[in-house]
Amino acid sequence: MGNRRATILLGLLLPVHCLAGIASTVLPAERMQSADPGPRPVLNAAFAPGSDDRTAPAFTGTLTISPSPLLAQPELRTPVLEGRDARVFPGVTLSFVTEGATLIPVERGEMVRETAPGAVASYWRVIPQFGRVWREAADGGWSRAAFPLMLVNDTENHAHQGLATFIYKDGQVSRLRMQFVQQTAPYLQSPHCVLWGSAPMSVAKLDAMRAAKERAAATAELGARLPSSPLAELRQRLPPGTLDGFGGPVLPKWQVARGLVFDGTLFYEAEPTSYGDYPYPLEMRFGVRSIMKAVAVPLSLLRLAEVFGPDVLNLKIGDYVPGLDPKWKRVRFIYAANMATGFGGTGTLETHPNNFFDGYLDADYDGWYTAPTAAAKLAHINAHLKPYPWEPGTVLRYRDQDFHLLGIAIDAYLKSKRGPQADAWDMLRHEVFEPIGIHQAPTVRTREAGGHDGPAWFSAGYYPTLDDLAKIALLYEDEGAHGGKQILHRGLTQDLLAARGALDKLSDNSSARAKNAPPPQYYKMGFHYTAYTGTRSGKMHLLPTMSGFGDNEVILFPGRIVAIRTANVANVPAGEKALSGDVNATPRAVDRLAPF
Repeated sequence: MGNRRATILLGLLLPVHCLAGIASTVLPAERMQSADPGPRPVLNAAFAPGSDDRTAPAFTGTLTISPSPLLAQPELRTPVLEGRDARVFPGVTLSFVTEGATLIPVERGEMVRETAPGAVASYWRVIPQFGRVWREAADGGWSRAAFPLMLVNDTENHAHQGLATFIYKDGQVSRLRMQFVQQTAPYLQSPHCVLWGSAPMSVAKLDAMRAAKERAAATAELGARLPSSPLAELRQRLPPGTLDGFGGPVLPKWQVARGLVFDGTLFYEAEPTSYGDYPYPLEMRFGVRSIMKAVAVPLSLLRLAEVFGPDVLNLKIGDYVPGLDPKWKRVRFIYAANMATGFGGTGTLETHPNNFFDGYLDADYDGWYTAPTAAAKLAHINAHLKPYPWEPGTVLRYRDQDFHLLGIAIDAYLKSKRGPQADAWDMLRHEVFEPIGIHQAPTVRTREAGGHDGPAWFSAGYYPTLDDLAKIALLYEDEGAHGGKQILHRGLTQDLLAARGALDKLSDNSSARAKNAPPPQYYKMGFHYTAYTGTRSGKMHLLPTMSGFGDNEVILFPGRIVAIRTANVANVPAGEKALSGDVNATPRAVDRLAPF
């Protein structure tokens, strides 16, 4: 059974092909022991086995990693925020076991916080993912371990996709070498950069029973992934040019990774970095920003509607979040989910035509965004945002604060039903994500006193993989059902997919549209809708679209086809283009693949 399980794990976790023995050439054993991080990152191929790798002995242990300097190129503009330094790798503890050649982090998919800071606390948390172990002839008696490692933060939804490696032998380990060579869009920490370093660490034994439990859990997690294949293999099977433009209008340089669900398979590829291909594209986790709006809110409301009935959409935010302006007593959950609370008070009062983003970042947005606790965020909202003169449910104005308050209200409603221990994000994890095969769901929460986590942000903060995003999209496509079980309310999910009840972002929905008004652009429950006329049907389709800062995007197409793009479009240098201008590039590619 053990050999069969190892084969399953290895088959699901084959990294991209690397050159023979490159790790021991680029990072020889003596350099792995050195505190010198080098003048720049090395080839990514040094973090994966080569074509002539040998079988490594098992590794089981707990690594205590000391805080250490990170070099950045180019340098960060404001590396220290709130007393925490982005040039410091955090002091963390990570445990690992192996199953065959697969390296299994015990804390996989978790936002691991710093527990042993140095003189200055680190800005970062880390998320480790599945990696590999192997041996190379040049290493003598040492074996190698490498794993994908994300640098993430608990103040914003920012992710650096990285790699880490160490060598081990007879209960000894080297230093940990790490480099972060790709990233989703920066906001507080800019510009785009690469980071790298070397950290001292020690190893301790891991309990054998826990190790066995983790091996079994890892097999279940990897076994629940969608069938997958490199996107290049699909391109080879298709007529030339079929998928040209897929991932557009974002130009390839500004893309991080792409995924395409077709015929039940997730086809994937990561954009090459300056240091070569990223060896583990399916292990990448991304800061997808406002894609979270199309994940947390609709999944919560549709799940609660299935459990408690569809009237949950008509509950009032002011009845569940105390201390707000009285107008919130008239704001239904569905109004907030549609960005139509009638609250904000920033920007202009012009609604014909309406500017969806009018005043979005006004009123000290960053002050609210960085406020650490739920109470501080609420106080900032009360101090800076005011009612608009129109009624809730009529005019859409994009506000992260609305989705944050809706998340707090959903959490309070759930507690009223299930008790004070209930938590909205945990409900999603156990009742929605786990049944569809998503076993880890790292997300940003408020930072409460004593280092405790508060409620999850519902406006941003999620760190999914391509596989996670694909499964969530397919759950919507399947009208909220999975494995013969109805998880989400079917009728309401059908309405969401068909844009029934969606509101126009460009007008006042309480009155008739002006004759010269631009074509409507719809929004509902965190979803935008991409308008595209299919070549087979000749019909205008409103394609449900999840969208997040940096040009992250997930589009749902007919026939259980899903297009995924993660990107880092932000702080684009003057004179450089990040977008082609062809807004239909991806729909057109999918239409060539499977006309609709």
